[in-house]
Amino acid sequence: MSTEPAKPLSKAALFLVFVVVFIDLLGFGIVLPLLPIYGDTYVASVLPKDASKALQGIILGLLMSTFSVMQFLFAPAWGKLSDRIGRKPILLLGLFGSVVFYALFGYASGLSHETAAPLALALLFVSRLGAGIAGATISTAQAVIADCTPKESRSRGMALIGAAFGIGFTFGPLIGFAALSFFPQNAGATGYIAAGLSLIALLIGIFKMPETRTPGGHQAARKLFDFATFREVLSSKNLGPVIMVFFLATFGFGSFESTLAMMNQNLLKFEKNWNFLIFAYVGFTLAIANGFYRPLAKRVSEVVFMTIGILLMGSGVASLAGVTYLSEQGWSPSSIMPIMLATLTICVVGFAILTPSAQALVSRRADPERQGEILGVNQSCSSLARILGPVVGLTLYKISPMLPFLFGGFIVLAMLPIMPRISRGTDA
Repeated sequence: MSTEPAKPLSKAALFLVFVVVFIDLLGFGIVLPLLPIYGDTYVASVLPKDASKALQGIILGLLMSTFSVMQFLFAPAWGKLSDRIGRKPILLLGLFGSVVFYALFGYASGLSHETAAPLALALLFVSRLGAGIAGATISTAQAVIADCTPKESRSRGMALIGAAFGIGFTFGPLIGFAALSFFPQNAGATGYIAAGLSLIALLIGIFKMPETRTPGGHQAARKLFDFATFREVLSSKNLGPVIMVFFLATFGFGSFESTLAMMNQNLLKFEKNWNFLIFAYVGFTLAIANGFYRPLAKRVSEVVFMTIGILLMGSGVASLAGVTYLSEQGWSPSSIMPIMLATLTICVVGFAILTPSAQALVSRRADPERQGEILGVNQSCSSLARILGPVVGLTLYKISPMLPFLFGGFIVLAMLPIMPRISRGTDA
């Protein structure tokens, strides 16, 4: 069975999957900067005043991780189902879920932390669980890229997802900034705006998104939730080490990403609005880095890019510990800001070139009939890292603000010894 679509269809699908992912990630970028701050407020109201800081950090970390728990469980299932019935219905189902659960986040965020904190915290958990199930379809978007690109240009194709993430993550926080500026008394406005943007993406997908996969893909295993697939893929000499690097990179990034909003608020004394601008800068840097990555991917191998990404990201995350140290020593936010932006730039550029290279290498070494399934396993492992990263990062942060950044930098740099093993692998 041929899986190569016609060239015009490929171009349309690539453009539209970029648009759909971009709009959906606008919602993600709106919600993420506020989630740990809102969660911290409700957790503090629910727990006794003498509760340990570590316990607060664990609960807040679990709130941040519930999204990724669902992605871990559902990414391979959605990917396998998309191999069987097509990409479009899975992407549309995910977008519909985003509409519903971002709206629920908006409702929960507007509840009083004094009189309705338990209900608000419970609904925040439910909203993140549902959004995680919906967001697990990102592996299906990656499978669309794989359907539409030959192996030799797979890295450039996967960079489209990174670019959509970066641009969406730039404008999402800016929209959140505007929402809080225009509706300062309506904490739920950000969630409702995110739901509206996901609705726009859903409508575009319904009326414009072409199907890139002929139904009836790989038939060896009919079960959607089949953990034997994990053992098979992770034990592969060609795929396992690459997925391990992707896992550790995401773990290190997640441990610092989840604490960034807390550091901005507690150490640098930023208001919520300005916290959005820091996250917008992260997204802008991701978008620019992916823009430079795509033409360079023609000349530089994935393994070389992954090695450079590890070095940049590891050193950048670890350097954020120095930023927290300077803050604790009494440096003013205006003095720290240039240093912080420099370290964030190094970290984000490293992550931006590491992740599409790993995704492209997994895709190129995967069975073409199982792209959705295998990319789903890779995305699921990334989600597992996003489960553990926030829990570990926020728990360490409550103990000492420097710890999550030192730990995250160490985890990322510890991947360097794996690179020779990956370099010896062969492409399928």
